[in-house]
Amino acid sequence: MSRRRTLGAGCVALLAYLVAIPGTVAAQSPNRELIDGLEYQLLYVALPLTLFVLMILVYAAVKFHDNDDPQPTTEDPALEITWTAATAIILLFVGLSGYTVLVNPYVSPSQALESDNRSQEGFDSFEDLPDTGDEEVHVRGYQWEWQATYPEANVTTENQIVIPANEDVTFWLTTDDVIHSLFAPDLGIKQDAFPGDYTRARTTVDEPGRYDVVCAEFCGAGHSRMEGEIVVVDRETYDQWLEENEGTVAEAPDPG
Repeated sequence: MSRRRTLGAGCVALLAYLVAIPGTVAAQSPNRELIDGLEYQLLYVALPLTLFVLMILVYAAVKFHDNDDPQPTTEDPALEITWTAATAIILLFVGLSGYTVLVNPYVSPSQALESDNRSQEGFDSFEDLPDTGDEEVHVRGYQWEWQATYPEANVTTENQIVIPANEDVTFWLTTDDVIHSLFAPDLGIKQDAFPGDYTRARTTVDEPGRYDVVCAEFCGAGHSRMEGEIVVVDRETYDQWLEENEGTVAEAPDPG
C-alpha cells in the first residue's frame, strides 16, 4: 500500500513539475511562437505519461504472462483517487493551455474586433471593413493565385504579400471562386478565405525575409501550384516601395 501511494504521489509531483516548465521556442512571429509553445507544453506532459504507461504494460506482460489462475484486482481506493485526480489535472492543463492560445489576438484576431463591437461579417467589399489600427493588406484568392492589394497606395502584387517588419499587420482575406486557405508555415499563419465573405489573419514578423505561402484547402486541379510568399522588409523600404509603385502591379522589393 505504501509503495503504491508513494508511486502515485511521485507521478503527481512529476506532472506538476512538467506543467511548470515554460515553453521557450525561437520563432519569427508571435503566431508561430504561440503554436510551438503549446506543442512543447503538451509534449512535456504526454511524453513521460506515455513512457510511464508503457513501463506498466511491459511490467504486467512480463510478470503475469504465465499466470494460469488470474485473480480480480484488489480494491485500492487511494490508487483510484490518485489516477482520477491526475487525469483531471492533465485535462485541466490541456484545456487551459489551449484556451490561452486560442483567445490570443494573433491566433483569433476576429475576437478583438468583436470585443470592440465590430465584426468582419456582413460587408460587401474591402472598403466596408472596419479599421483595425494595423497595417492592412487585402488578399484575394482565386484559382490558382494570390493577389494582394495595399489600399493606402493602390499597389497590387501577384503571389507576393509585402509587409513591414516589427509591425502589426492584418490580412483581410476573400476569394473569387471556391474556398482557399492562406498558410505560411514558418510564420504560423493559417486562415481560410471564403467566396463573398471576409476573414482576418494577423501577425507581426521580426526578421525581414521571404516566407513561403501555400493554399491549405483543396481548391481544384491547380491546388498544388497555388504558391506564393510573404516578403518582409524594413519600414523605410516598405514606404519607399509603395510610393514608387502607386497605382501599378508591382514586384516585391528585395528584403535584403
